[in-house]
Amino acid sequence: MRTTLTRLGRTAICQAVLLALPVLAHGAEMRADVRADVRADADARAGALVAQMTLDEKIGQLLNVAPALPRLGIPAYNWWTESLHGALGPVPTTNFPEPIGLAATFDEKLLRDVASAIGTEVQALHTLGRETGRLGRIGTGLDTWSPNINIFRDPRWGRGQETYGEDPYLTAALGVAFVQGVQGPDPDLPKVIATPKHFAVHSGPEPTRHVANVFVSDHDLEDTYLPAFRAAIVDGKAGSVMCAYNRINGQPACGSNLLLERTLRGAWGFKGYVVSDCDAVTDISIHSKYATDPAAAVAVALKAGTDNECNTQTLSDTPGLDQRYREAYRRGLIGMADIDRALVRLFSARLRNGDLAGLPARAHKPVPVTAIDTPEHRALALKAAVESLVLLKNDGVLPLRSDVRIAVAGPLADATRVLRGNYSSTQSAPPVSVLDGLRAALPGARIQAVPSGASITDGDPVPPSAFRAPDGKPGLRAAYFNRSGGGSGAAVPGKTPFEDKPAAVRTEPGLESHALELKEVADHHKVVWTGFLVAPETGTYRIGVTGVQGQMTVAGKPAAAAKSYSRWAEPLQLAEVSLEKGKSYPIRYQTETGVTAVPGLFWKRISKNPQAELKKAAADADVVVAVVGLTSDLEGEELALKIEGFAGGDRTSLDLPRDQRRLLEQAKATGKPLVVVVMGGSAIDLSWAKDNASAIVAAWYPGQSGGQAVADVVSGKSDAGGRLPLTFYRSVADLPPFDDYGMKGRTYRYFTGTPVYPFGFGLSYTTFAYGPLQVEPVDGAPENGVLVTTTVSNTGRRDGDEVAQLYLTPPAFEGAPRVALRGFQRLSLKAGERRTVSFRLSPRDLSFVTRDGVRQLMPGTLGVSVGSGQPGTGVAGQAATVVLQRPDVLPR
Repeated sequence: MRTTLTRLGRTAICQAVLLALPVLAHGAEMRADVRADVRADADARAGALVAQMTLDEKIGQLLNVAPALPRLGIPAYNWWTESLHGALGPVPTTNFPEPIGLAATFDEKLLRDVASAIGTEVQALHTLGRETGRLGRIGTGLDTWSPNINIFRDPRWGRGQETYGEDPYLTAALGVAFVQGVQGPDPDLPKVIATPKHFAVHSGPEPTRHVANVFVSDHDLEDTYLPAFRAAIVDGKAGSVMCAYNRINGQPACGSNLLLERTLRGAWGFKGYVVSDCDAVTDISIHSKYATDPAAAVAVALKAGTDNECNTQTLSDTPGLDQRYREAYRRGLIGMADIDRALVRLFSARLRNGDLAGLPARAHKPVPVTAIDTPEHRALALKAAVESLVLLKNDGVLPLRSDVRIAVAGPLADATRVLRGNYSSTQSAPPVSVLDGLRAALPGARIQAVPSGASITDGDPVPPSAFRAPDGKPGLRAAYFNRSGGGSGAAVPGKTPFEDKPAAVRTEPGLESHALELKEVADHHKVVWTGFLVAPETGTYRIGVTGVQGQMTVAGKPAAAAKSYSRWAEPLQLAEVSLEKGKSYPIRYQTETGVTAVPGLFWKRISKNPQAELKKAAADADVVVAVVGLTSDLEGEELALKIEGFAGGDRTSLDLPRDQRRLLEQAKATGKPLVVVVMGGSAIDLSWAKDNASAIVAAWYPGQSGGQAVADVVSGKSDAGGRLPLTFYRSVADLPPFDDYGMKGRTYRYFTGTPVYPFGFGLSYTTFAYGPLQVEPVDGAPENGVLVTTTVSNTGRRDGDEVAQLYLTPPAFEGAPRVALRGFQRLSLKAGERRTVSFRLSPRDLSFVTRDGVRQLMPGTLGVSVGSGQPGTGVAGQAATVVLQRPDVLPR
């Protein structure tokens, strides 16, 4: 009894002291000489802080935009920060390859380095937010809603590009690497809090995501959909999780007892906070009809453990969004304990990541804005892009000779917007197209660009070199007008009044706003751009705009005109105009706060007779390099698009677009060797190219340095060491229905057909061989784990990259996968070099999942293979067996 009273007394005294402490101003010196239990200390301080708040103050903190509380010294905070493969902010940041491309590297260390660089840039954007007084706006927080570790179970899903592919083991390993990289070495004192998403059974279709009720078996839940999230939480120690839109077995993901209570906080012991996907809480009543009204919906989410709600209406500063919580409290649907529990988690996180000062263990060391887009980060982006490329076929045409004559064709050959993928900043280092990359990598080659005809992939940002301000200088004149009267409330485009005199006038590089960098520009503002567009070549251009009103004038008539603002994810509308080289065409466009689409002017110069131009160029070339594929304007998040092959952001076919298929056939007909470079974020039917092209390179969405990376590989400056993180099927007819979440017949683990290219496949410019496997049990029993050792030798004449892949083939049981990845290591070996490689497999690595969802060791013989890809696919490798005796059950 005395011990219990002493503990209670100490707690009470501690909390009393904390209540008397003000929240220290950010930037105050803090002691870090003694580090106790940091999380407990942060929780206690957060609890003391929350205890001082009124009900109204508390409720306002539950949304993604948390208002400032001046009397408590708390600045505003916005939990909405994105950095899927590069930080999103108001200044140019480093754009790394799309995650599906990062997955193709099969390189955990690289992922950790990329995430660390991203985390540093997120911290620097937070510093910028403080310097400009913009805290509370998107992209200023010290958390990030990344990584996306959903399983890319079906190639039709438009957001699969955001993931690390179709395999739970690969996704788990790379997800942990990202979490550890972005958070830093101490998860209790993260530099940026990672938020794995979307928990947990979520992978399309996009058009039904708000209303879908996904049914999943216990086997598939434990075997496929949960492992990566478990790894991110238990091993990576992610500080946050984002719950999904859809329902799972009847319950909304953001109100799921199974996911949030029994699994996340129960089985996995998660102590961080949960944030909803944007508008997922409103979906609970509006779309899924799980709750009777909005107040009941927030109660469902809050009581289940969703601590923070993302609501897209915060983008327009719509007032009254917290009224639903106030109504839920008034009706007794939620209590003060529910509110306080969520807020303690949120404020504890803000103390531990350094947004709020006062935690002794957290020394304040702001990351300078100059840490964004550094030479080191640019070099890392190029390294990641090179490692992401997958050589799928090569009959000897690659690498290209230094004096080769090349005809570069395809609608994506000179494209740059395609490089970025989705969830990326429109501002980054100057992007390098494949065409420009080839010209730089092969200065002794003769390279001819072949203009393409109109394509559904058209539309690149007009480069700064094509703009002239009214005074004749490069760029456009941008005038920034503040909202008149300094008014507050929702920003309604077209209805908000603005001051007559601009608050700032600048020359911007193009149709872009830098309002968030300017202290004199209010949060609610309008931007007006004026100047001229000057075409570099005479010809036919397809031109369009997003996020603006206004027009360009050509021959006295409007062109690239917009009478109303386009919305986020609205398809780009392009119109053909004839432009003359060197002639100036007047421009006047405007945008204002509340417009969801990013301002931009896009174009593409096209040919009226592309087949004739291709034939002529090929006649004087040694090889044709055709750059084809998809863009994130075709596959992506909830897109308002329905055309052949695409619907709502998803794909309805695995084919390349029709115009590109025709282009490849025409290129083949020239009789010259054909090198196909394929961009995209998902599996594409490459059966024609496999049969007809001389070489194929999968380039994904490779980031700002993508064109340089492609050129480095096809020229032989770098080896192609990437491997497929997806199965490349022939047709959607080979797959179960898209909205069926059962795994039977999907991914390499359960697909029984013959793919065009299998998961894990990839070639090199050299060859590799593997020595016999040695399999040693841990502590004398394989049930405790095993150590698998082999040697890998570069048997070719060139240095090269190999990915040693370890697969297990389980004994037969109901629900058994065909084969399963359980280890991988990327190696760079010099010609003739030999290296020993070891894999330590834990009992969990050796386990499989029964029909009823129980993870256990399966008694019987396990096949073990290590090689350049899956066993039985004709690649180099060695095999052995392990016999398990005990059916040990593992924890969830």
